[in-house]
Amino acid sequence: MYNLILFGPPGSGKGTQASLLVQKYNFLHISTGDMFREELSRNTPLGQEARSYMDKGHLVPDEVTIAMLRKRVEQHPDVTGIIFDGFPRTDPQAADLNDLMREKGAKINALILLDVDADTVVKRIIGRAATSGRADDLKEEVIRTRFENFVNYTTPVFDFYRDLGLAHRVDGTRSIAEVAEEIDALVAPAIEQ
Repeated sequence: MYNLILFGPPGSGKGTQASLLVQKYNFLHISTGDMFREELSRNTPLGQEARSYMDKGHLVPDEVTIAMLRKRVEQHPDVTGIIFDGFPRTDPQAADLNDLMREKGAKINALILLDVDADTVVKRIIGRAATSGRADDLKEEVIRTRFENFVNYTTPVFDFYRDLGLAHRVDGTRSIAEVAEEIDALVAPAIEQ
């Protein structure tokens, strides 16, 4: 099983690149953002709790995120690989993810950071707001807070995986095809082994 953390701030292209990887390798794509939006759309208590954080651009507490993630992984025991999109974002989440992978007899094979700047993120997210219907896509100050939170909270996670020789940085400002080609150059050799 090949397990990839697709890393980057909101609007960096994680969802787009994950879709391409799913098409090519039939991986399971687990987006914590999508999990939360599903709970929000069903207006569950968990969704309401998540909304109170997300509407302000803040991270949802770890215990909520980890419980949802564990459930999703356990629903798909026979996949060939998993793309973790939007998780982990903190050191405790990284430790919990490593524990979960060990329980499943697996490991994280790579972390790929889609590197984009704040202005690019704002432009992309405001552009997608017209079609996404996502309330968190409408306000520039919330988008910038989300970007700052990503940088502040996740730098240690990138450093952790870099120290293990598993972290890679990809310029996410390039075209979708160029980014996909570079990601595939990192993923394909490990899958072909």
